[in-house]
Amino acid sequence: MSDAGAREAGASEAGARDPGLQPERTRLAWRRTTLSSTVAAVLAGKTALHGGQSAAGITVCAVCCALWLCFLAVAHRRIRTLSATGDDGPPPLAARHATAATLCTVALAVCGVALVL
Repeated sequence: MSDAGAREAGASEAGARDPGLQPERTRLAWRRTTLSSTVAAVLAGKTALHGGQSAAGITVCAVCCALWLCFLAVAHRRIRTLSATGDDGPPPLAARHATAATLCTVALAVCGVALVL
């Protein structure tokens, strides 16, 4: 076998991977992120209602809950997609879903900062 042929064979072996591992790691990462988002939303709600109930506190708490539900929907959809993939691997995350997840995360962080200040 020529040197070039050996390199091509080595490259194809190195490029081959078990397609089941990456989707599983990604699915677990989405679950951890969902858990982190849940903790952040609960702590934001607790902070909003800690010093007594006010209209602003209840509003921020409701916004945090809505943002959490939105993120949960996006994450659950992606987890289901990753679970139902075939041998060719999962499809890439749609730009609108990635944008929605990012906006929910950033908005939840902004709500948390508003509660602290």
